[in-house]
Amino acid sequence: MYKILITAISARLHPARAAVLAAVVIGALGGCIPATPRLDAQSGIAVNIARTQQIANPNASRDNAPVRGIDGQAGDAAVDSYRESFVNPRPALSGGVVNVGSGRVGSGGGGGGMYGR
Repeated sequence: MYKILITAISARLHPARAAVLAAVVIGALGGCIPATPRLDAQSGIAVNIARTQQIANPNASRDNAPVRGIDGQAGDAAVDSYRESFVNPRPALSGGVVNVGSGRVGSGGGGGGMYGR
C-alpha cells in the first residue's frame, strides 16, 4: 500500500517534495495503527476481574434490610468524629522515639532458651 502511494505521489511532484510528503503520510498512517493490538484488545480485563472478585455481596444494592453491627447514633458519631479530624487534626506526638529495648536484661538475642544451656 505504501509503495503504491509513494509511486503515485512521486510521479506528480518534485522528488524532494514527494519524499517529504510520503514521509508525512506514512508517519500519520503509522500513528493510527496500534503497536500492540492484542494487548489493547484485552486492556482492563485484569482490573475488571479483580474488582468483581472483591465485591462481597453483588446484590447489596437490592437488599433493604438494616445493617447489623452498629446503631444510627454510634454511626453518626463516628462519621462526625472522622470529619472533625480533618478540620482540627490532632498534633503529632512529641518527645522523639521511644526505645523499648535498652540492651540490658532480656535482650541480646541468642544464648537463652533450651539450646543455650
